[in-house]
Amino acid sequence: MEQKESIIQSKAFAFAIRVVNLHKWLMQQQVPYKLAEQLLKSGTSIGANLEEATGGFSRKEFAAKIGISYKEARETRFWLRLLQATNYLDERMASSMLSDCEELIKILAAIQLTTQKAM
Repeated sequence: MEQKESIIQSKAFAFAIRVVNLHKWLMQQQVPYKLAEQLLKSGTSIGANLEEATGGFSRKEFAAKIGISYKEARETRFWLRLLQATNYLDERMASSMLSDCEELIKILAAIQLTTQKAM
């Protein structure tokens, strides 16, 4: 039986959609391919690893995948900050994306902490 998607899964999926749309826009703006691809990879990996964590067979496997999601969220924050600092993203766009990314980082950090305490 399939379980209902958690709030963090919903937020990560919505963020992934924003990342995909931002990637499309960056490609139209002729942002260097490597920068856009790195953002796409890390930004969509957050939700993908959360999905894998949910399907984990053990608490250890769950914790490992949550840890990867957390690292991918931090990497995504780096790419967003870099795109802003190099003027590929304006302040408004960067601020909105970074705000959502920061929220994911905080939630994932809390999940990591709770999971580690339970192990």
